[in-house]
Amino acid sequence: MIIASCARPLQPRTWEEALPHLPEAVRASIQHNVPLAPYTTLRVGGPADLFIEARDTDTLTAVVAIAQRFQLPHFILGEGSNICVSDAGVRGLVVRNACQNAQIGTTTYADCGYNLMRLFQKSLHAGLSGLEFAVGIPGTVGGALVSNAGAYRSNICDLVQQIEVVEQGERRWVGPEWMEFSYRDSRLRRGGKPPATLLGVQLRLTPGSRAHIRARARELQLQRIRKQPWQPSAGSFFKNVYDRALAESLPGLPSPLREAGVVPAAYLSEACGFKGLIIGRAGVSVKHANFIVNLGGATAADIRAVAQTVKQGVLNRFGVLLEEEVLYVGAWPNGTG
Repeated sequence: MIIASCARPLQPRTWEEALPHLPEAVRASIQHNVPLAPYTTLRVGGPADLFIEARDTDTLTAVVAIAQRFQLPHFILGEGSNICVSDAGVRGLVVRNACQNAQIGTTTYADCGYNLMRLFQKSLHAGLSGLEFAVGIPGTVGGALVSNAGAYRSNICDLVQQIEVVEQGERRWVGPEWMEFSYRDSRLRRGGKPPATLLGVQLRLTPGSRAHIRARARELQLQRIRKQPWQPSAGSFFKNVYDRALAESLPGLPSPLREAGVVPAAYLSEACGFKGLIIGRAGVSVKHANFIVNLGGATAADIRAVAQTVKQGVLNRFGVLLEEEVLYVGAWPNGTG
């Protein structure tokens, strides 16, 4: 007598076991041991075990749904700004979001792989205001959402109507509250919840004069050019500090900042004498004390050593523990990330 087996199929525990679950064309696109430094603005970082470039949201969905359902290690990479990838690289699969669809209007849709600066340029040509702050901010729309990018009292969270996500293997639209936005932060920067991937976003833009929008954007761009270094960096490394008591205790702080209770991380770093600090081939920019730059041939360990030195120095002098705006990605010593 033959007894039918009721045993369930074994769940894949590794990417090698999970690959047959992906469409054949997707499997064929996966590369092994791909160096990640060329894909980051800091130009540091070791290899990804597996790497794929997703050029449409269906492919991106197929890959991340498998990763989420089988709880496999994965990381979504945009244009590599605002991150510092470990010298040891990233275990599992790195998915580069290269999805490039956008439709411009008062309700604008953009894939999360779309370049943020390019999206502003398209909105300018359409006479739509709201994204002027994006001038000079590197990276993708998705990266901007994850870190709630902004500048000069504007933030991308203020424009969000809906976001398309893949969560627990399911694709759906959610409202902006799902992101739990705060200053340079969102739920996707914090642990404690199931992994999710952003596919696209609807933004609410406002009709305006192209001349006025262009003038405002040019003003912001000139400010960035004057302040920011040209060497490879991840952008502003630390978040500004919101502490009214500290702000009021600093006589050299400009009055508007003191009244708002905002202390720029650059102010604290510079006050500790860290402008020009060099460790290995990385250093604090002599132009802006909240930029850690690659001076040529830096390692991720060099970058992090500079960051730790600045954090400790500011803590010792001001009693404030700076929080990174930049995310540490990959396999770091002692399990830190």
